[in-house]
Amino acid sequence: MSAVVLFLGRRLLFALLLVFVVSSGSLLLAHLAPGDYTSALTRPGVSPETVARERERLGLDRPLAEQYVAWLGRLVRFDLGTSFRYDRPVTELVGERAANTALLAAVALLLATGVGLPLGVISGSRRAGLLASTIRGVSIVGLSLPPLLTSILLALLAARTGWFPIGGMTSIGAAELSGAGRLADLSWHLVLPAAALALPIAATLERLLARSMTETLDEPFILAALARGISRRRVVWRHALRVAIRPVAGIYGIIVGSLLSGSFAVEIVASWPGLGQLMYEALISRDVHLVAGCAAIGSLFLACGNLLSDVGLTVADPRLRDE
Repeated sequence: MSAVVLFLGRRLLFALLLVFVVSSGSLLLAHLAPGDYTSALTRPGVSPETVARERERLGLDRPLAEQYVAWLGRLVRFDLGTSFRYDRPVTELVGERAANTALLAAVALLLATGVGLPLGVISGSRRAGLLASTIRGVSIVGLSLPPLLTSILLALLAARTGWFPIGGMTSIGAAELSGAGRLADLSWHLVLPAAALALPIAATLERLLARSMTETLDEPFILAALARGISRRRVVWRHALRVAIRPVAGIYGIIVGSLLSGSFAVEIVASWPGLGQLMYEALISRDVHLVAGCAAIGSLFLACGNLLSDVGLTVADPRLRDE
């Protein structure tokens, strides 16, 4: 029990440190970038005095060190400041958008896992044949397509066929639908962005598991199991898979990170109101508090992904529970 507590404690400290470093770095870089939130006011008809008053109201006229210390004081109280663009607490904004991103990422991860792992077992256990070759070819194509390009292609497909909505999270008038109707409408809007995110991840999982499965099937204990008369199907799906899945379970933390980076582009193309789209709006408008808040939540997602990876490794390999 003490080992588990120490493990969770270390991971929690790592998560807090990661959030602090990433959010602080993002805030400082946003401050150091040319211009600020009031740069949009510097146009004909707006006097320099008006711009100066706005910078003073937002606190942008103070030295960078003073602004950073004030931000740290709020961060200790879990206050990420106020968004210049939306005039709302950053904590509320990123909370709303992070929930939408988490939903999109979770559906994409489940879809990628449900497709990639079974295909990896099939292609890895069949070294020849049309089915295995087809799976390998599709995976190579999936690996070469970034989420941005995939989302654009799927949006073009939706525009041509009308099978799915091109963008957004809900339809107009969705609030008037019943609970089941709203769920169906949300699911309908989820298909394209989730598929765009899931395709390269499913291809990655398939390739990793296929290689690991091929190597595992050559192990002596597998050959011994087959020699004892155990069916090949049972050996593959029960014995070999438990060993072959270990290197795949270890990369789920990296996968969560790729989901976040991929969602940045997908959310913009699909008009999905998530953290990536909010981060884009914050960068365009030089909303430094919102930039830091989005970075903080993104790094928290990454820390949770690393924890998920460690838990997956522990479940896949019981020997690690004693370490």
